[in-house]
Amino acid sequence: MYKLDQSKTPYFKKIKEYGLSNQTQLDVPGHKLGHINNEFREFVGENVFLIDANAPRGLDNLAKPNGVIKEALELAADAFNADNAYFLVNGTSQGIIAMIMSAVRANEKIIIPRNVHKSAINGLILSGAMPVFIKPHMDSELGIANGIILSELRETILENPDAKAVFVINPTYFGVVSNLKEIVKLAHEYDMMVLVDEAHGAHFGFHEDLPLSAMEAGADMSAVSVHKTLGSLTQTSILLTKGDLVSNNRVRSTLNILQTTSPSSIFMASLDTARSYMALNGREKLDDLIKLTSWARDEINKIRGFKAITEDYIYNHKGYGYDPTKIMVKVSDLGITGFDAYNILSKESNVQVELAETNLVLAVLSIATTKEDLENFILGLKNLKKHKKKTEIRQKIRFTYPEVFDRPREAYHAYKKFVKIEDSLNEVSAESIMVYPPGIPLLIPGEIINEDILDDLNFYLDQGSTILSDTKNGYIRVIDQDKTYNKED
Repeated sequence: MYKLDQSKTPYFKKIKEYGLSNQTQLDVPGHKLGHINNEFREFVGENVFLIDANAPRGLDNLAKPNGVIKEALELAADAFNADNAYFLVNGTSQGIIAMIMSAVRANEKIIIPRNVHKSAINGLILSGAMPVFIKPHMDSELGIANGIILSELRETILENPDAKAVFVINPTYFGVVSNLKEIVKLAHEYDMMVLVDEAHGAHFGFHEDLPLSAMEAGADMSAVSVHKTLGSLTQTSILLTKGDLVSNNRVRSTLNILQTTSPSSIFMASLDTARSYMALNGREKLDDLIKLTSWARDEINKIRGFKAITEDYIYNHKGYGYDPTKIMVKVSDLGITGFDAYNILSKESNVQVELAETNLVLAVLSIATTKEDLENFILGLKNLKKHKKKTEIRQKIRFTYPEVFDRPREAYHAYKKFVKIEDSLNEVSAESIMVYPPGIPLLIPGEIINEDILDDLNFYLDQGSTILSDTKNGYIRVIDQDKTYNKED
């Protein structure tokens, strides 16, 4: 299956050798391979410091790899069915920004769904690209946005044949996938690159019963969160490229703009070992996980008042496919919101789920998930029944698609002012405002604030959701149009 020996972990092997070499440390980092005593070292031990080095001779350099990092990247590309791989030490956000900046220049068009992660909006700001937003399919029963409908993408491409790229979320945060293979085929017919936010699909290529990975589907670039589902440390991801449409020189130079000059050797070692483990054991471990998840979903559906979403449900709601290693549970039939359930599960059952929405909670599983974990989840759900209410949950669907006044880059650099949320109707946003998780913006720079947006924002504030923005509570940063667009005055 693999061309290279996936048992090798060249970077991890080299960093261990260096840490145990007993060299006199007259370089950075300042802890000198652990020769410092503080409460962090007391808790984690010495070994983590032994593999935390900068870039001494023999350990290669992430900015221009030609040694053990290069070998580790070649192994990663082989494992993920790509032509090239790049370690990311600032998460998939770094990879998404790099993809957009590499593929689309200022004022060029990119077709992109509106339910993207905030990093994609940041990519638009930094690149200066002009977004052509496409609506994902909306699930009115669950109140979530899903994948791209192929027919709507075709229509958008025909209306914008000069677009340079198509951006796809595959899977969505909730595990729903689009017909990626046909999307790639359609985009390539018009010489458009396909960039895939594959943050929640790093495991796809390691089991045949999972949806196609972006590389298997023929996409040009994808960014995968190895830390989310494959067991590496938080903040570690990989950018993958494939095919002749990609300029890997541009990708590398873009990454060198975005990434630190002091990348964490611990992070890179974590990526190296996670890749090897998945290549050698991933299929077997995922096989067990898929069976375990199916069992848990069946058990949840036996409990009155809950609905664990099945693949059949996804198909019946215009979804092309679904990641079976996620568990979406609709709880709103109990008269409580997903936000209520999220908090109760944590406080009363010691169960931490990934996120909540109005109608549901989402559990993200991985090869490290155990049956005991899911048994505790099921018990926690049963405990929710005592919180049942005779109220009808207000149906709230995000993504109202406000009118665009200006491209994100122009709005970001415009003169700004602060207004109270209640006074912001018809103003033009100069910031991104989002519920986190998942980090999908309710509002992005350049969009006109309408009543639906304010209604959504107040709804999530009332629910106690974490709202991320650049301003203090109660205010929105908007474009000062008098200064920005009438500079001659």
